[in-house]
Amino acid sequence: MITRQQALELLHSHMKSENLRRHCYSVEIVMTALAKHFKSDEAKWGIVGLLHDGDYEECKDNPTQHTLLMSKWLEDLGETDKELLDAILSHNFAHLDRRSLGEGGVGTHPPQNNLEWSLYCCDELTGLIVAVALVKGKSLNNVTVASILKKFPEKHFAAGVDREQIGKCEEKLGIKLADFVVIALTSMQSISKELGL
Repeated sequence: MITRQQALELLHSHMKSENLRRHCYSVEIVMTALAKHFKSDEAKWGIVGLLHDGDYEECKDNPTQHTLLMSKWLEDLGETDKELLDAILSHNFAHLDRRSLGEGGVGTHPPQNNLEWSLYCCDELTGLIVAVALVKGKSLNNVTVASILKKFPEKHFAAGVDREQIGKCEEKLGIKLADFVVIALTSMQSISKELGL
């Protein structure tokens, strides 16, 4: 498996936006915390989180290539860990399926295990947490679990955040929404300086 340093270099070579990089750092730290919760491979889960959107800037005009390009870059680096590659590919299953690439095509499978569902659910939650931080003095230290849960049902707030996707944490991961928010918020607060919040 590639190292975090290799993953970071790969991310930075293809992603120039600081805000997008910070999103990837957020998902990385939350995925690491979720790996700890599930007593799984923290390094692997962190790399999946760090790289899940790493090809976004190069694919934003062609979403059907999103995650396929990252998978290719990883394979070019010699990555052979199928669990890691599958988790990244599963992240874009909705786009690929919507464009009728056919069932069974590479990357079209929806999340199937704790690693893939954790990525699916926490990806959107990090965005909601950042949105709450921005209205709370641009500081994660001002954000509480209660303030996030208060904004959760307000559809006009951070309207682009898919609440249903976050809420799958209960059914698919067996983690209550409030507990899921605790894991995500606490881990993001631990790297607040890196996130600029």
